[in-house]
Amino acid sequence: MSAAGMDLEEVRPCLEGAIPAMMATAAPDGTPNVAYLSQVHYVDARHVGLSFQFFNKTRQNLLANPRSTLLVLNPINAVFYRLHLRYLRTETQGPVFEGMKAQLAGIASHTGMADVFRLLGSDIHEVLQVERLPQAPLAEALPPPRARPSPLGVLRRASARLSAAASLGELLETALETLESELAMRHAMVLILDSATQRLYTVASRGYATSGVGSEIALGDGVIGVAARERTPVRIMHMASAYLYSRAMRDSLFDEGSGPPGTDIPYPGLAEPHSQLAVPLLSADRVIGVLFVEGREDMQFSYEDEDLLVALGGQLGAAIDLMHEAEAPCDEAQAAQGVTAGPPVAEGPPLHVRHYRSNDSVFVNHTYLIKGVAGAILWKLLQDRQRHGRSDFTNRELRLDASLRLPDVADNLEARLWLLHRRLQEQCPRLRIHKTGRGSFRFEALGQVVLEEVAA
Repeated sequence: MSAAGMDLEEVRPCLEGAIPAMMATAAPDGTPNVAYLSQVHYVDARHVGLSFQFFNKTRQNLLANPRSTLLVLNPINAVFYRLHLRYLRTETQGPVFEGMKAQLAGIASHTGMADVFRLLGSDIHEVLQVERLPQAPLAEALPPPRARPSPLGVLRRASARLSAAASLGELLETALETLESELAMRHAMVLILDSATQRLYTVASRGYATSGVGSEIALGDGVIGVAARERTPVRIMHMASAYLYSRAMRDSLFDEGSGPPGTDIPYPGLAEPHSQLAVPLLSADRVIGVLFVEGREDMQFSYEDEDLLVALGGQLGAAIDLMHEAEAPCDEAQAAQGVTAGPPVAEGPPLHVRHYRSNDSVFVNHTYLIKGVAGAILWKLLQDRQRHGRSDFTNRELRLDASLRLPDVADNLEARLWLLHRRLQEQCPRLRIHKTGRGSFRFEALGQVVLEEVAA
């Protein structure tokens, strides 16, 4: 009744951490040992990663005899599978290790074993054979799994919508709206990597009380930072507060003595997420940013969701990269067609804008607005408006302005302009940026603006 030589893909539902696996090893003298294993990680179609947490009898046996047998159970239909394995190596860093570390943190927190479960390494095993064991009557009586939309259908529709986006803002909003409408992923955000500071900043979000646009996360912090640093998806299926994976760690770029305090924008994430999935956005083998979703239910995101978001993330990353290269100037007729003025805003009293040269942070009427390259761009626009009466600008001239200190490669200028546009829209609507065409935009200040620059 067993089926040998099966595809490991069929076993993937068993590797979600819902039910511990059982592992059998043998000592050099043939003495068997059976132990529960907290985590089995799908690496690829021929390999799995097993959690190395303790130097116990199982570990000793593996080092002496690399062959083992693993028994796993599909929690959906109660079907058992037997995997015949051969131990290859142990990894203590890299994408597989970090992905397993994050998932183990969730399992540990969920089972109350946070003080016991600590990943020492990822044991990589080659899968030599997969057997499906005879199906028990219980499996036939279980209700069918929850219906899900066809992943290929979702991918096709999402791809068509992303391909039709004509601007970075439209692209980002389309991506998040697609996640919500097609996959019921109601809490999501997109972050872009700043290669100069090695931090990710939020450029779009959905489903939160505040947008959090402009909030920052250091490379390597939380599921978002780890996904970017290791260039790998990171998926957590349970609350993982013990390892601080339940929320990204945010540290200000402010160093004592180098600028004003209070320049952090609150991170928009859920206070108590139970599932999280972060997927790196890649283009031309570079990390562009991260697509992140989270939810309030355990095991909300499956490996199929992970596969789908990786595919979408590839297109989104390439599209964001392409938007950054869209610099061609437009003629006056195109510019006029591209103007999209916002709703009328009362002029009110003068705006007092203070710029701190040390980190390019900008405060409007003593309230923090933005910092970094986006802050330097805003300060340039304000100065050119005041000194020369300018209102129309191009991306190209910003790239050629050495005072903005844009990185030589992957400057993400389009994303920085979008971030500045959103921050102004939310916090200071009397200052406006809107596109007038491909690679060009208009900057407006409604009313009087008083500029002040501070060196410290």
